Amino acid sequence: MHFLALILQNQPDPEAIKSMAMAMLAILPLIMLIVLAIIIVPTWFVCKKAGFSPWLSLIVIVPLGGMVLLYVLAFSEWRVVPVAQPGWMPQPPYPPQPPYPSQPPSPPQA
Repeated sequence: MHFLALILQNQPDPEAIKSMAMAMLAILPLIMLIVLAIIIVPTWFVCKKAGFSPWLSLIVIVPLGGMVLLYVLAFSEWRVVPVAQPGWMPQPPYPPQPPYPSQPPSPPQA
């Protein structure tokens, strides 16, 4: 709201402009670190799962580095061996049956 009032003035106050610039300079590095963390953490895990060094994800810091990393991941051979899914699992053998007693069990007594 103050920014809108500052723009609408004919002669902006130099002290107000200076304080706003200082506030933006204080907050901007923090915002940049948060954005970099949001981008680097997923690319770290993608590189690790693809079999590459996770440090390769730091290339996204360089301008257009994310595009380069995307092409590297898309067109290279991944060193991860996929787990083979069996098409048919044989049934495990039945457990051995206990031996039959030589005489039948006696009926219950009342």
